[in-house]
Amino acid sequence: MASQPNPVDVHVGSRVRLRRTLLGMSQEKLGKAVSLTFQQIQKYERGANRIGSSRLYQLAKILDVPISFFFDGIEERLGRDGTGVSEGEQEPYESDQLSRRETLKLVRAYYRIADPAVRKKIFVLVKAVSRPARVGSD
Repeated sequence: MASQPNPVDVHVGSRVRLRRTLLGMSQEKLGKAVSLTFQQIQKYERGANRIGSSRLYQLAKILDVPISFFFDGIEERLGRDGTGVSEGEQEPYESDQLSRRETLKLVRAYYRIADPAVRKKIFVLVKAVSRPARVGSD
């Protein structure tokens, strides 16, 4: 009977995949940069294999992020007890929306906007239109 990956390993792996994809880097290219096969990168990204601290440091340097990036949002994903099951839920946290192709394309396009003032205005606009409509505010 195969054991399930640790939820922390899954989260860290998903953050590696997110950053790699945002940079437009293939698993093969990342693997070569850290002297691994793309299959090993796949295992890291799925959480099937744990990433050691020295390897995580190496990945952070290559992906140009602080090590803390790999743990951002972990409390929301895992819940208070660290099991991956939020209060009142029976199922573990599912793959987050950040890994969707549409989201990645949007983020890439956003960061291609050279003018920081324009980027900020677009950010404010997206936040404004994404707010749920208030009941009775016609």
